Amino acid sequence: MEIQISYREVIDPLIAKARGFLEAGESLSPFAFVGNFSTKRILPVLINTKDDDTKDRSAHAIRMAAAQIDADFVFIIMEAWGLPKDKLPRHQEILERYGSLANSPYKIDTVSFTLETRYGMWAVQLPLKPKGHSKKKRTFGEVAFQFLDGAEGRFVGLLPVPEDAPSSSAPLH
Repeated sequence: MEIQISYREVIDPLIAKARGFLEAGESLSPFAFVGNFSTKRILPVLINTKDDDTKDRSAHAIRMAAAQIDADFVFIIMEAWGLPKDKLPRHQEILERYGSLANSPYKIDTVSFTLETRYGMWAVQLPLKPKGHSKKKRTFGEVAFQFLDGAEGRFVGLLPVPEDAPSSSAPLH
């Protein structure tokens, strides 16, 4: 399933801006961009990742913004830690041993992009790599979203449920 071109027209400039910040030696503040296509409104919401409580409050703020503008999508940009591909099968073992990816010697810096729409959720997490010989400037590769089936977590289900939505979920055809 492909992301509609209209979504890419909105989010590609945001991805380019994130790349520009990283390539200028800046870090990314985690943001959600809550948008409505018919009104062309996009509300940025800063995400506080200090602890679970502030993350929960940030998710609530995103839901409130989405309800306020009857949002069609939520696009989240965030720096994160990940694991190299060869360590992914050991994810649970690494979490049990070190308590978190932050404490793991295998962690890598990544950038995460998630797009929630009425038609599902797409995401990509890319490793951050040095830009040239700089120690501060970083960049990331091509952003190719993948459809997430059954995604869960505090930053999922952020869009308001339309009044005419069926009471149970049905597959998208």
